[in-house]
Amino acid sequence: MPESHPFIRRLRESQTRASSSICLGLDPRPAQHGTSGSTIAAVVDDYKMLLDAVVDDVAAVKPQAAFFEAHGLAGLQALSDVMHHARSLGLPVVLDAKRGDIGSTAKAYADAYLQAGDFEADALTVNPFLGFDTLEPFVDQVASSTKGIFVLVATSNPGRADIQDAQPFQPTGSQTVSEALAAWVQRTNERLGFPAGTYGPIGAVVGATTGTTLKTMRAAMPNAPLLVPGYGAQGASAADASQAFDQDGGGALINASRSLLYPEGAFNLEASRRATTAMKQAFTAAP
Repeated sequence: MPESHPFIRRLRESQTRASSSICLGLDPRPAQHGTSGSTIAAVVDDYKMLLDAVVDDVAAVKPQAAFFEAHGLAGLQALSDVMHHARSLGLPVVLDAKRGDIGSTAKAYADAYLQAGDFEADALTVNPFLGFDTLEPFVDQVASSTKGIFVLVATSNPGRADIQDAQPFQPTGSQTVSEALAAWVQRTNERLGFPAGTYGPIGAVVGATTGTTLKTMRAAMPNAPLLVPGYGAQGASAADASQAFDQDGGGALINASRSLLYPEGAFNLEASRRATTAMKQAFTAAP
């Protein structure tokens, strides 16, 4: 049996180390940092303290690029700083940038985020809605490296059904857009040499708020790691999100951002530490 992709092995090592599948989302909101958060650099200093405090309880970190980009050049520097700090602690970084474009532009995005450089991440979220050919530069990048990607397949927002549950593109009208995307993810991992029983570098974003869709998608993509938003502030429970795990309790990262960063409204290091511990315990107890 072939081994899983190096990106997956690194995730597993981090999950085993932390006894956790928590992916800590970093969505900087300076107004919730009081006087200490008057600048994006100061917010990142708070985040670095948080990462130091919870490194033993989280398996990965997911900076949301837009929240950093909104602060201009200082925000880009802050994004680079927090990514490098997380990786220095041994935490895999999933950059949530939802990039996607045609041909050489997609390759430039892959080069920017999935190679050594200022914004080097261990994985990148990518947008498939320009067509499967636009994903191939990302596939080429991860196939020959230790990086991964997470394709938007069934997102956690309420309006996802407008497009993702639609059935307009199959002659029989029997397959939703999300199902077509899941089938592509499965085929692509198999094409890269990762059959069922192993995990490839092509993952999927599937929200915990999608109900039975999450369980269906887990079954449809047995060799794909899942990145699961929706827990906490968006309303999904540990029981909801646990449908993403495989029979061994692996194969997924459960993201939480606001519920861990700002559990009491404003940033408070001890409150965030308690919230992280509580989330870890909730998944330990989940069926």
